[in-house]
Amino acid sequence: MLLAALFAAWEAYVQVSGISPVTLPAPSRVAEVAYGNRGVLWGHSVVTVKEALIGLAVSLAVGVAFALLIDAFAPARRALYPLLVGSQTVPIVVIAPLLILWFGFELTPKVVVVTLYTFFPVTVAFASGLAATDAEALVLMRTLGAGRLRTLRLLRIPQALPYLFTGLRIAVTYAIVGAVFAEWSGATKGLGVYVLLMKNSFRTDLVFAGIFLIALLSLLLFLLVGLAEKLVVRWR
Repeated sequence: MLLAALFAAWEAYVQVSGISPVTLPAPSRVAEVAYGNRGVLWGHSVVTVKEALIGLAVSLAVGVAFALLIDAFAPARRALYPLLVGSQTVPIVVIAPLLILWFGFELTPKVVVVTLYTFFPVTVAFASGLAATDAEALVLMRTLGAGRLRTLRLLRIPQALPYLFTGLRIAVTYAIVGAVFAEWSGATKGLGVYVLLMKNSFRTDLVFAGIFLIALLSLLLFLLVGLAEKLVVRWR
């Protein structure tokens, strides 16, 4: 309802003020040009979503592995946590151009950037979930003779899954943005490239179309993670 009111106010302002469409196009104009350019937008969207999903998959694998390592070995926790935090203090704007120089304009640098954006919340959330295992349940598992690996598989990982999905929900909000930023640093296709091209052509309406599509894709990924959580974490 609030979103509809904002779009209505935006439309009314543009129509009444007579502001140049190069400065601020009406939402109706943005929707019209987006539909007219749906084929081009679809092609760029596929590239960006591919980069985001592969980067998310890598960050999930790396994040889970790091969390298990941090949980299992205290020396690893002391060594890796500062590195994890430090990785988030280095601006991606500095790293992305280097990745383009090293790996070129293909898929690899985009995946690396998305992974750098997204693996931290996955790692920290899953590690927190493992650390929050119910103490009484741990005692019960030991009483039943369960070993460390069996306890991890049957108790600790299942109890940590809600934490993992919380981290994933945070990560997916960064994934599309990370892919777009990587495309700005150097790419031949993708929504980031499309928005830059339209900006340089003074097509503000198509810039807005690209921005709205980026936001929509991020929202869809967020909803998909929520759906996956309901399917996997059935006991909640």
